[in-house]
Amino acid sequence: MTVLTVRLSTLKDIKNRFIAAGSLAMSGKPVEAKPSVEFSSYEDLHRILAPLRLAIVKALAGQGPLSIREVARRVGRDVQAVHRDVTTLLHAGIIDRNEDGIVFSYDRIHFEFDVTAADAA
Repeated sequence: MTVLTVRLSTLKDIKNRFIAAGSLAMSGKPVEAKPSVEFSSYEDLHRILAPLRLAIVKALAGQGPLSIREVARRVGRDVQAVHRDVTTLLHAGIIDRNEDGIVFSYDRIHFEFDVTAADAA
C-alpha cells in the first residue's frame, strides 16, 4: 500500500531530515524514501486540502487516471470549480496529470502533525 504523508514542518525540520538521510546514505545504510508533502502552517495545509479538494483526492484514490469531467461528476460539482481545485492540487504536488487524465498515485493519505495550544498573551 502506498501512502502520501502530509506534514507540518519548519525549514529546520526538513533540513534535519535531509541531513539524517544523507548521513545514512554516506554510511552505506539504505535510505527509505517516503513520499511526502510538507506545509509550513496548518492554515496552508487547510487552504490546499480544504474539504472540497480532499473530496477530489478521495474520488481519485485507487481509480487510476480520470478526466476532470468524470471527477466533477463523482463529487457532484461544477466542472470549472473542480478544474480550479485540481490545478491547486497539482501545483501542491498532491495529485499528478498524465496523458490519460489526473491521478492520485497513492492508496491513502497519512496526516502527521501535532496541534498545540496558542501561547498565552
